[in-house]
Amino acid sequence: MKSPDHPENETQRLASLRESGILDAGDPARFDRLTRLARRLFNVPMAMVSLVDEESLVFKSCNGLRYASLPRDISFCGHVILSETPLLVPDARNDARFSDNPLVTGEPHIRFYAGYPLRLPDGAMVGSFCLLDHDKRTFTDDDVAVLKDLAAIVEDEFETIAEATTDVLTGLLNRRGFEHLANFAISSAHRRAEPLTLGWLDLDRFKEINDRFGHAEGDVALRQMAQLLTNAFRDSDLLVRHGGDEFGILFSDTDESGAWIAMQHLVEEADAWNLTSGKPWKLAFSWGVTEFNHDDITNLSSWLRAADKRMYAMKKEHQAERRN
Repeated sequence: MKSPDHPENETQRLASLRESGILDAGDPARFDRLTRLARRLFNVPMAMVSLVDEESLVFKSCNGLRYASLPRDISFCGHVILSETPLLVPDARNDARFSDNPLVTGEPHIRFYAGYPLRLPDGAMVGSFCLLDHDKRTFTDDDVAVLKDLAAIVEDEFETIAEATTDVLTGLLNRRGFEHLANFAISSAHRRAEPLTLGWLDLDRFKEINDRFGHAEGDVALRQMAQLLTNAFRDSDLLVRHGGDEFGILFSDTDESGAWIAMQHLVEEADAWNLTSGKPWKLAFSWGVTEFNHDDITNLSSWLRAADKRMYAMKKEHQAERRN
C-alpha cells in the first residue's frame, strides 16, 4: 500500500483549510443532496465529499457509508489533492497503490474509486468529491465531466462559507471566523502542549485619517495594515480584523517572548512603509501580546480582554507622548 504524500505547500494548504471555516461550517443537507444525486447519476453505492485535514479525512457528506472520519494515511482522497486532475481507479485490487489497502481488503471493500479535487477560492486543494463501488468499472470522459460539474457546485458552497468568515475589505478573518478558529487552536495547543500567544493591535489616530482625508483613505489604511500583517507573519498564524481598526494575530506554537519579537518586526515594517508610501498620514498602531495560560484563562473572551488591556496600556503611552 502507498500512503499519500503531502503536497509541497502543506502548511499553507492546512492554514487555508482552517481559515476557510468549512471544516465545521455549512449545512450538511446541501452536500448530502449532491452525494445522493451522484449515487443516482452514476449508479454507485457510495459517494462522498471529503476534506483532507492534517491526519484524517473530514466528511462533509458520506452517503452510503457510516464513517465520521478516516485516517489520512490509508485514504484514496489524500492522493487526489496531489494533482489538479481526477484520480480514477478502475480496479483497486489491480492497482499497486491500493491493492493491500485495508479499505480494499476489508470494509467497505472498495474496488472502484473516482475522485475529483476540490479547491477553495484561494486555490488551495483541500479535498475530493468521490464515487466508490464494490465492483470494478470503467469511467468515461463524459462521466468525468459530470463529476467535475458536481465538484464545482461544492466549491461554490465552499466560497459561500468562506465569505461568511472573511472580512470583505481586508480579506482577513472576520470576528465570526476568528472566534471559531481560535477556539479550535486553543484546544489543539492544549492537546499538543504547545504555546499559543495572541497579539492585539489598534490603529493610532485612525479617526484623524478618516476626518482629514476621507473614509476612502481610511479604507486604504485598513487594507495596508492587513497587507503588512500578511507579509510579516507565517501562514500558520491566524489574522483577523476584529472590527473597526482593531486587528489580531494568533501566533501558533509561539510563546509570549517570541510573539513580542514578531510584533516589533511588524512595527519596523510599518515604519518602512511610511517612508515610501507618499501618503500624508502615517500608519501606526498600539499593541499588546498575551500567552494563553490554560490554568488562568478560562475562555476566548477572557483572553481577548487580557490582550486588549495590554494594547490599551500602550495606546495611553502613545497618547501621552503626543501630548508632550
